[in-house]
Amino acid sequence: MTVLVRSFAKINLGLYIGAARADGYHDLRTVYQTIALHDVIRVSVVRGGGIEILCKNKDPRVPLDSSNTCYRMAELVMDELGAKGRVSIEIEKRLPVQGGLGAASSNAVATMVALEFELKKTRVVKKKLSGPARLRIAAEVGSDLPLFLVGGTTLGVGRGEEVYPLPDLPAIPMVIVTPEVGVSTAQAFADWDALVQRERAAELRPAGQPRAAVPTRASTGEDARPSTGSEQLTRAGASDRLFEVGRALSAWLSGYPNTGASAKGGSRAGSLLSDLVRTGIENDFEKVVFPQYPELRDIKGALERAGSRYASLSGSGSTLYGLFRSSADAAWAANRLRKQGVRAEATSTLTRQQYWKRIFDC
Repeated sequence: MTVLVRSFAKINLGLYIGAARADGYHDLRTVYQTIALHDVIRVSVVRGGGIEILCKNKDPRVPLDSSNTCYRMAELVMDELGAKGRVSIEIEKRLPVQGGLGAASSNAVATMVALEFELKKTRVVKKKLSGPARLRIAAEVGSDLPLFLVGGTTLGVGRGEEVYPLPDLPAIPMVIVTPEVGVSTAQAFADWDALVQRERAAELRPAGQPRAAVPTRASTGEDARPSTGSEQLTRAGASDRLFEVGRALSAWLSGYPNTGASAKGGSRAGSLLSDLVRTGIENDFEKVVFPQYPELRDIKGALERAGSRYASLSGSGSTLYGLFRSSADAAWAANRLRKQGVRAEATSTLTRQQYWKRIFDC
């Protein structure tokens, strides 16, 4: 028997990068949001031993060895449960590789869910993983895996692995754009560190010496904030920035009980779109990815011109998304972008309940 599960993608509603940590990671703060686009994972267990990874689409970018997150996940789950058998995992790729949608991480969690169900169904083992064990194993495989054990709207802190379910936002129409280019997350972090070092060097430069040129909101294709003539010459430290965005996110998410309406009686989705813009929630990776890949900055502009109320890079990219007021607006925008030669698809976000209900709905 084979168990089929959907492996849903995620986007980041804002992503703030803090200081580099002693373990080599960075402190992050982001709001994860699961969306309806997905891969399909098929898992079976037969007599024997070992783990086999297959890719139905034969995508050369999908590793078929122990470097695949699904392989590592299956290995840990089998060890944790003391199970024996040969595990076969087939990945049907629909999501982009290195796209910023968390595809590899989602695949690994989908493998956990499917494998545990298969082992129980075939009575290979009688026990199941505890909640803490699932989270521990997920975090061991990768930083953003735990979010896929929660689903819906989720706050991520630490290196992204520390997750907290937030009051669920409603399903929001959106357009996903998946460019051909792939962005390396490791390189994006390296570029961010280099940017921070240049900014610090500029701030410490003695008076009268020219400051180093660094990207600004204007140079990354975003509207520059108007000058007040009293800008500070030093910037807030990483911990201060994370604290500030924490307050902004708290203000943004407060007043959204699971009632389906805002305190003012308007649409929660409509209020969200306005609040995202008003509070300045953005993705720090845009500051380093857009200069390296200006075509991605152009796509963000195209989403905004197509009527998106809020557009952003997801994760380190290369995928971008735009949020829209209605499904009709999203469908129209996706069609317009496709005519411009951009690979765009209209879809929607998933609430936590929708996420878990549709995982086995293959």
